[in-house]
Amino acid sequence: SHTREAISVKQLLPGIWQWSWFSEDKQLDFNGLFLNVGEHKILVDPPPMTAEAHTFVRRQGALDYIIVTNRDHVREAASYQADFRCQLQVPEADVAQMDVKPSKTFKDGELLPGGIWVIHLNDQKSPGESALYIQQGKGVLIVGDALIGKPAGGLSLLAPEKYGDITKARDGLRRLLKYNFDSILVGDGASIVFGAKQAVEQALQT
Repeated sequence: SHTREAISVKQLLPGIWQWSWFSEDKQLDFNGLFLNVGEHKILVDPPPMTAEAHTFVRRQGALDYIIVTNRDHVREAASYQADFRCQLQVPEADVAQMDVKPSKTFKDGELLPGGIWVIHLNDQKSPGESALYIQQGKGVLIVGDALIGKPAGGLSLLAPEKYGDITKARDGLRRLLKYNFDSILVGDGASIVFGAKQAVEQALQT
């Protein structure tokens, strides 16, 4: 389909852009985010960039850091860390299982530069799975593997075999509902810019 090729970087919200790389293997878009928040410029879970996406990020000025939300979302983080000469921040609980050298690790409740709160999620696929929360507009939640954006407009958990216990995993995700948000930006699948809280509630109903 032509859409997979076309859009290099699209703006989702003020100061937040997304680019996607289609995974033939997973038949899903892998998304990376470029955030320009609180005077900081940040990449989240970066998949490969097209030349246009790379140029776009370069033009924004010096990149401050890259955040990886879990051990399986390293993607191109190491090469972009070298390329953009920025810091790399990863979840403390996953660092031992990651093939990167982070500048810093983070844990639950930390406030990262730019005003990004770390929400550690228990009983997920990896011990360090973390969502990121930005108090902007009606609230923005960024998730790695905690929820997948499929079908488009909806959210789902990973396949049950990915978890030690899917009931515990679902319970762990209920913590997200304590936050006020209207947008959820996903690492895999389609992000939901409006009405996301309802989509999370629906995904967690059993």
